[in-house]
Amino acid sequence: MNQCMTRSTLRRAACTTLALLGLAGWGAPALAQKYPDHPVRVVNTFPAGGSGDAVLRIVMEKVGIALGQNFVVDTRTGAAGAIGTSNIATSPADGYSLLLGTASTFGTNSATQKNLPYDPVKDFTPIVMIATTPYLLLTHPSVPANTLAEYVAYARANPGKLNYGSFGLGSSNHLTYELLRQASGIDAVHVPYKGGAPLIAALMAGEVQSSMDVYATAYQHVRSGRFKLLGVASAKRFSLIPDVPTLREQGYPVEGGTFFALLGPAKLPAHVVETLNREVNRALLLPEVRDRLAALGAEAVGGTPELLATTIAQELQKWAQLVKVRNLKFD
Repeated sequence: MNQCMTRSTLRRAACTTLALLGLAGWGAPALAQKYPDHPVRVVNTFPAGGSGDAVLRIVMEKVGIALGQNFVVDTRTGAAGAIGTSNIATSPADGYSLLLGTASTFGTNSATQKNLPYDPVKDFTPIVMIATTPYLLLTHPSVPANTLAEYVAYARANPGKLNYGSFGLGSSNHLTYELLRQASGIDAVHVPYKGGAPLIAALMAGEVQSSMDVYATAYQHVRSGRFKLLGVASAKRFSLIPDVPTLREQGYPVEGGTFFALLGPAKLPAHVVETLNREVNRALLLPEVRDRLAALGAEAVGGTPELLATTIAQELQKWAQLVKVRNLKFD
């Protein structure tokens, strides 16, 4: 009897020991995967103080609070965002070097730059779409058109007499306007400027008759009567101006604008992607965050990494096809 009890006791002790060892073995990877355990660097590829910088700080501040670590903005400008983007492409895939991707760095750049120093698909791990802001189709008040249909009719009746401005040759609003030209068949002359401020000034002065720009920059001038607004270049109506029809609704399936997305280097660990995706989505549900983004003219999006990957693939295909069909040159 005592022998049996002893054996039983030993068996129970052995089982308990194995169970504890098993729990310890299971817990070790979980502890090792704690993320983040020190500050995270997030590269912003456009000037500090701009809309991308502001969007990044608004959202990642909340993510940092939730995860108990600072997300530090590292501004690296140049080459339409290619310099900062390539920096992350070659960074360690440990979750401590991230990137704010945009419609330029993960869309138009691949179609307009011959020697892009990164691959927008192979070199990155999509995490989450943060926000979008579509382009608004604008005209100077001197243009005798109050709707897109009237503008197209006027442009067709006066081929080569209208011009349109952009942020620069190969910029996203240049290519979006080329989509409109392709869809409508209008003949308008492209006038590139060096950035958004000179373009707005040129449209106000009537140096150019039309352009496309984002809500945050343009809508104040629409309200004041300095610009006419003919439509929104988006798949659905923009929540900040829901009464304004899209270009698609008016018969021209033209979509363009910018987006702000979070990505990391290729082969980012799954637990890092899951953690960041979850917390950014949570942040985007906060009324305070949504209101602050809206004040910048941006609409909160969120969603899965797969959704972001699909969006990037569609952008790359769209702009590559446009450049080929239109035979656009950027030298």
